[in-house]
Amino acid sequence: MVMEAVRPVTMLRTPTEKAPEPDLGSKLINKERYTSPEFMKLEWDRMWTKVWNCAGRLQDIPEPGDYFTTELGSESFIVVREKPGPDGIRVYFNVCLHRGNQIRNPGMGHAESFQCTYHFFEWNIDGTLKHVPDIETFAQDVPMENFSLHEVKAATWGGFVFFNMDANSESLEDYLGIIPEHLDPYHFEEMYIVNDKTIEWDTNWKAAVDAFNEVYHVQGIHPQLLQMLDDVNVQIDLYPKHNRYLVPFGLVSPRYPDQEEITEPLRMMMRGAGFDPDTFEGAMADVRPAMMKGTRDTATKMGIDVSELNDDQMTDDYHYMIFPNLTFNIHATGFMLFRQRPHPTDPNKMLYDITNATRIPQGATPPARPDHEHYKHGEISLGLVLDQDAYNLPRVQRGMNSRAYEGLWINYKERRIRHMHQTIDDYVFGPDR
Repeated sequence: MVMEAVRPVTMLRTPTEKAPEPDLGSKLINKERYTSPEFMKLEWDRMWTKVWNCAGRLQDIPEPGDYFTTELGSESFIVVREKPGPDGIRVYFNVCLHRGNQIRNPGMGHAESFQCTYHFFEWNIDGTLKHVPDIETFAQDVPMENFSLHEVKAATWGGFVFFNMDANSESLEDYLGIIPEHLDPYHFEEMYIVNDKTIEWDTNWKAAVDAFNEVYHVQGIHPQLLQMLDDVNVQIDLYPKHNRYLVPFGLVSPRYPDQEEITEPLRMMMRGAGFDPDTFEGAMADVRPAMMKGTRDTATKMGIDVSELNDDQMTDDYHYMIFPNLTFNIHATGFMLFRQRPHPTDPNKMLYDITNATRIPQGATPPARPDHEHYKHGEISLGLVLDQDAYNLPRVQRGMNSRAYEGLWINYKERRIRHMHQTIDDYVFGPDR
């Protein structure tokens, strides 16, 4: 049965204090962790099957019988609302127990029961066996009461459904740790999907996480971002499993040559904050505070309560990585979420899910749910910044397979990457390795 993470009832505030710095060492991170089928199997057996994995959004299963599928590695799952309320979510392995056929194709829909299309074995949405055609022909009998769909643990937080294949795992609340305290002030449960895509990338899932876990590369492949954010004065916080960095937006990078120029990217942000840059009378130093006020005023006029967010959160990217594979770019009234999933068989490939969600006023009509789109690498543009990453990452993966390359040398600005690998090792080799 589903368990719901407890939400504080007091006034919410995202902690901004700098976390203590753990000693992560300075050893080379071996390339085989990105290229080896053997290490890929260790990750699957000892990590992916033990951690809490994100399945999707509650908004996609509002009524009993509503379901969607989600895939992770070689497994597929059915996520279904059995009954109203937070404890009404169930997650099953998407497999018929008769001959192994997948019960549902990828996607979402509504079902009064789950019937296999091969031999018409049928299960109720609570997982119990409903019907077996010609049941009398099974000499060994079919134990109706013990032939239920195989269920995995499920829990919800922030409008998300999570599942865990390990029956003995810790609770989702314990697994998330500091995350609800930090992110509940954004009220993810009031955010709705406005973009939903999956792209098959020719790179290891960790290489994609790495690309979004540091801003050291901004000056290299994203030089245009220097006109709108500070890639130098970035706070990095490492927690027991998860991590974050706080990236200031609404100003130019210290690397940018003209510190007084109100750049075109900043002017676009000013328009997004609700005021006209052409009539703005302030200097460069006044832009960021004006954006903070403008964003707060605009949200309030829309009926969105952002009183639990601080001024920095009106402009900045509060960037959280929920281990092992959720990367959140969070702004005042929305998030961009990346879910990096391992390929079923090839360590040199992955599935990259990108979801954008926007917050709406309480009681307002949610935007229409967009269709999920699935593409192969290079078939569509994801926008300039992500296109730059998408171009670079397959080249990174090919380079990692070179006999001339040994592994990752990580600097202090990239320590979120080292922290992720340490957490992987806690699962793969044990915390007392």
